Amino acid sequence: MDAKTWLGLIVFLAICLGAGGLGSFFTANSVRDWYPRLRKPAGTPPNWVFGPVWTTLYVLMAVSAWLVWREYGWGARSALLIFFAQLALNVAWSGIFFGSRLIGVALAAIVVLWLAIAFNILVFYWLKPVSAVLLVPYLLWVTYASYLNFGIWRLNRDLQA
Repeated sequence: MDAKTWLGLIVFLAICLGAGGLGSFFTANSVRDWYPRLRKPAGTPPNWVFGPVWTTLYVLMAVSAWLVWREYGWGARSALLIFFAQLALNVAWSGIFFGSRLIGVALAAIVVLWLAIAFNILVFYWLKPVSAVLLVPYLLWVTYASYLNFGIWRLNRDLQA
């Protein structure tokens, strides 16, 4: 691979991991003082699981988008815009759920995020099937996160405005 290709991978990694960092900015305070007090559904993992899982998912996402970019360049602009849109929705969910503590609104947002990821997978599949496959763990995790969001919303309705 030439330097441009490596630089492209580094840029996609920086964007995806940067999005994760931005999401964790919204999450940090709430994980310490608000989230522990919430009632959670069965199957909620310990907090230490989230960091490694999300880091792995952001790396997979970066590689997925990079493979599309490497194959098509900015000729795949529409597909890459879909990718960046779902990445922005991912960050927005963290801001809504943890930053604003609006559990019900976050539930609606995660449904939109799930649909955006599914659409992203479809579009990437048409261009580069391996890129779509790399996004499947992300969709599965967001499916699980949707269950958690729903459960937290249902179990804590008395705490919500």
